[in-house]
Amino acid sequence: MYVLCTFTGEGAPHEAAPRGRAREAYAKLPASLDKAEKVTNTQEAAARRQVTVRLTKRRPTKAGGATAGPATAHPTTGPEPLDVDPRDGEPASRPTSPATPLTPAQAFDGLYAFCAPALVRQAYLLSGRRELARESVEQAFRLAWQCWPEVAVDPDPAGWVRAATHEYALSPWHRFRPRYRHPEPPPAEAPDRALLDVLLTLPATYRRTLLLYDGVGLDLPETAAETEASTPAAAYRLLHAREAVASLLPELASPAVLHRRLAEVASAERLRAPRPPAVRSAGERRARFWTRAAIAFTIAIIGATALTARTAPTRYEPPVPAGETVQGVPPRAARGTLSDAQLKLRAKLRSETQNGPDRLLPRPE
Repeated sequence: MYVLCTFTGEGAPHEAAPRGRAREAYAKLPASLDKAEKVTNTQEAAARRQVTVRLTKRRPTKAGGATAGPATAHPTTGPEPLDVDPRDGEPASRPTSPATPLTPAQAFDGLYAFCAPALVRQAYLLSGRRELARESVEQAFRLAWQCWPEVAVDPDPAGWVRAATHEYALSPWHRFRPRYRHPEPPPAEAPDRALLDVLLTLPATYRRTLLLYDGVGLDLPETAAETEASTPAAAYRLLHAREAVASLLPELASPAVLHRRLAEVASAERLRAPRPPAVRSAGERRARFWTRAAIAFTIAIIGATALTARTAPTRYEPPVPAGETVQGVPPRAARGTLSDAQLKLRAKLRSETQNGPDRLLPRPE
């Protein structure tokens, strides 16, 4: 049950306390959400499959995608859901025995095989770029492998990786990269192009909220927590995102139809992530590179500090003052004529031997 409340925290004022028509739409949201949940629960009772991934002796929650949500209610012959493995909706890797402990590599490979296909499709809907979607998933799992002790004990490791993937896919810095300055070819089908164009016109926070709630199947509090917003703010974003989509595509006004179309658009593209060992090895190589770079930089700083300490002066040397003009010095006298004694001495010196050993022998006078 949802309760209308006024949020006065640090969010934007227009998101915290809707007024006028937005307040009326927000008041109607609980009824529409409850109705959608009832329809979804009825469908789940006929088509849900229990899927589990044993990672750290914990069962992932609904937010991680292990328990079936609204997205798993579709038959396997339709479009691939956005929150499960497309291969029959079952985890691609299972432990051979419940009592057999998994190594970190096996647990990582199981998480990757289960989550990567769905995350690539989600990142594509968020960014509209196929290469960026694959790169986002690879980057998220590389980060997860580097922080695997933290991810392994997390109650929802799939949600941890999903949040990292979405944040990387929506990063505003990609627009400055040369390879992403030009748009990619749009989907082949005209309805798919129209829906993707509408999604890309939404603000990033609205787009992510719509994908998590209507695409992945998270409930409103989980969507608010993953987008780092309050529950009223998440509901406000969801309402406006649905209104924007319905205004341009009236046939998608129903949340069930919107969910199905999101899955169809994402499944129409050939989006495949690399194998788990390749991601782990790439993450390890990058970690080794940055570790060695940090060590080399530290050694360079230590060497520069030692050289400075060795060559720096050990005592204070006052600076040399600037030259000044001295007044009152008499001018230098010019050379005059030689006296008789000077002329006689010059003649004597010229008559003597200038070089050789005879010059060094003393002679008695």
